[in-house]
Order: sequence, then C-alpha cells, then structure tokens
Amino acid sequence: MRTIKQLHRAQSAPIADLVTYRALPTRAVEHLDPFLFLNHHGPQVYRPHNQGLPFGPHPHRGFETVTFILEGDIMHQDSGGHQSVIEAGGIQWMTAGRGLIHSEISSDAFKQTGGPLEILQLWVNLPAKDKMVEPKYLGLQRAQIPAVSLDEGRVQLHAVSGGWSGTAGAVSSPAGINLATVNFRQGGKLDLSVPAEHTVFFYVIRGKLRVNGQEAEARQLVEFNYDGDDLTVEALTDDTVLLLGHARPFGEPIVAYGPFVMNSEAEIRQAYADYQAGKFGTWHE
Repeated sequence: MRTIKQLHRAQSAPIADLVTYRALPTRAVEHLDPFLFLNHHGPQVYRPHNQGLPFGPHPHRGFETVTFILEGDIMHQDSGGHQSVIEAGGIQWMTAGRGLIHSEISSDAFKQTGGPLEILQLWVNLPAKDKMVEPKYLGLQRAQIPAVSLDEGRVQLHAVSGGWSGTAGAVSSPAGINLATVNFRQGGKLDLSVPAEHTVFFYVIRGKLRVNGQEAEARQLVEFNYDGDDLTVEALTDDTVLLLGHARPFGEPIVAYGPFVMNSEAEIRQAYADYQAGKFGTWHE
C-alpha cells in the first residue's frame, strides 16, 4: 500500500468576486510532476445579472489545461477558432502547445439568470518534445464522459482520460495522463492499483474520506510517496467528490512564468517575444 507523505490544505486566493482556493502550488508544495497547478473556484451562488467568470483573453504555451465544471457553465473561445459552452458535469481539455490565446467566461444565459458555480482548473505539463505541438481543444458535456459504477452503485467514476477499471477515458492523452472524477455515497469504497513510479494526484473536492488509513477532507491535496501500488479509498460522508489522477513524472526542468511553462528561462523569454509578435494567433471578439 502506498504511503502518504503529506496533506496540503488549499489556500484562499480570491479573484475579484470569485471564491477561489489554490491547491497547487502552495508554500508547502510547488508541483507534483507532471501536475502543475490547481485552482478550485467556488462553490458560490451568483445573483441574476452578474458579470460571470473574469477570465478574459490571455495566452498560454507549453502545457495543457483541464477544466472540470461541477456547477454552472463555461463559455470557451480561442485564437484557433474553437468555441463551446460546457455545462455542469462536463470538462474542457486544451493543449496550449506552441501557443494560443483563449478566454473562459460565463455564458450569456448564466450571466442573466445566475445560479450555483463550482469549477476546477488543473494545469498538466507537456514533455519537452511536445511543448511546441499544434494547439488543440476538446469540450465534452457530462453525457460524453464514460461513467463506471462500482461498489454496488455507491461509487461513480467518471473516466476523463487514461484507463479506469477497464474503461477508456473520453480523452486520449499522448503524455499518459490519467484523470477521473469520483462521486461517493457514504461508505462507498474504491480500490485501485497505480504503478509505484507514477505520481498520484488526489484532491478532495467535497466531503470527507479515508485513503490508505488516513482521513482527508474537502479542499485537501494528498501527496503520496512512490513506495507502493495500492490505493484504498472509503467515503466517510455522503456526496464526497474526488479529483483523482496519476501519471509517470517527466523528470524534466520546469520553468514557469505567468501563463507559460517551459524548460528554460530562454524559452520563457521566447514565449513572451512570440506572443508580442502576434504568433499566438489573432483574437476575434
């Protein structure tokens, strides 16, 4: 059984009127290679006639963003011509690659009517060989993500990428990233085998659970050692929700500055120069 190194509590980091908790990076943990960053927005309720999410046009290069919409919606647009509105239960998977500009704002309908909102955005690194690939975007609604019922229905696993209990995820990740969200009823149990050399990404979104003998609760990130294959998870409360992932670490230098994640300072400088020169595409309102 894999042992736990440390539990990290997400830190309050509000963005304007958006309730936000930063789970990664924090003062205690910089990254969990290849997982770089996690912001947990909400939960909160927006009033009617609101301004919605504040993430207007901004650039990225060198990594992937995976956005989980638990409540509310997100309207995506990017300089590659992709547009979508993804609703609760859906995900967005964007490969920034060599660079693009995108925005993530609320739909006109959400801004008009308001309602509950809870969203997570995870940044996943790209290996050096893929940092300059062509940008891609995939937006999937809840029904497009395979669901696996386990433990007599007390556990529902939503397979986003990779392989889970014999089910292939909705997204094929060339970098070997396995991601899922898991919903538990109280007492629901999940047993998994994850290669000992893989980094485990384990973030409790809601509720409380016990993993490998230790309790973890909402807004806690569990950091594991690399000393075993087995994970045993049991929900201690109803409506427990877990963000779960694993991947082989890349073991490459990570240089992150603002919206760019590369392998060297020189590559970061080049990213800024390319963005300023208009090489990330043209933004159309």
